[in-house]
Amino acid sequence: MSLRGALKLIHRSNFGIMCSVSPASRVCVKIAAPHTRHSSSEDISRYPVPNKKNLPFDIVELMEEVEQKGGFLPNVFKVFAHRPDEFRAFFSYYNALMNKESGGLSKADRELIVVATSAHNHCLYCVISHSALHRIYSKKPMLADQVAVNYRVADLTAREKAMLDFALTVCRSETITEEHFSTLEAHGFDREDIWDISAIAAFFALSNRMAHLTDMRPNTEFYNMGRVPRDKAKASDGQVKGE
Repeated sequence: MSLRGALKLIHRSNFGIMCSVSPASRVCVKIAAPHTRHSSSEDISRYPVPNKKNLPFDIVELMEEVEQKGGFLPNVFKVFAHRPDEFRAFFSYYNALMNKESGGLSKADRELIVVATSAHNHCLYCVISHSALHRIYSKKPMLADQVAVNYRVADLTAREKAMLDFALTVCRSETITEEHFSTLEAHGFDREDIWDISAIAAFFALSNRMAHLTDMRPNTEFYNMGRVPRDKAKASDGQVKGE
C-alpha cells in the first residue's frame, strides 16, 4: 500500500481532522533552534518545534495534506512532531477512536466526551479545538460551550447526560460497577459503545496532560469555527447566499 493510501483523512467544514499514520522511515530528527517561550512569533509550546525540512517524509506529507484541506495546521501536529515515533502512535490511536464509522457513538458524541473530560482536566487546547469540531459535527453552536462550563446544566438529552456522567466517572478514575453498564444500556449504549466512551476519556487524559506539559496553545482559527452557519457567514461578508 502506498503511503498516501495509509493516510485516512476526514474533511469537514473547513478543517481537516486528525489522521492515522502508517509506520514509516525511522529518520532521525534534527531539531530546529530551541524555542523560547514568549519570544517567538509562533508561541505554541515550551518544547522545540521542529522545522519541517528536518522531519521524516511521512510526517511532513501528513502535515501538508491536513493544512491544504483545512486551511491551517492544528498546533498539536507541530508540538507532537518533537517526537516523531510518539507522533505516529498518538495520531494512529486518535484515528482509531475518533474517526471510526462503526458503533453507536456519533462523531458529535465523541467530541462532546472530549470537551467534557478536557474541561474537567482544565485543558485549554482540547476544550477549544474539540468544541470547534463538536460545533461542526452537531450543528449546535452553543452546546459545547455549555458543556465546557458545566455539563450538568447544559441542554443535553438524557442519553448525552448519561454518556457524559460515565465519561467523567472514567476521567476521575472512580470505581466502575455493573450499575454503570446497566444505566448506559438503558439509554441504548451497548458494551462496545461503553468501551469507546471509556477509551476516549482515557486517551484524552493523556492528551490533556501532554498539553499541560508543553503549554500547547490553540490555533486562533478554532475559536470561531462552526459558530455561524455557512450561509449566514457568507451573507455577513457581503456575498450572495447560494454562491
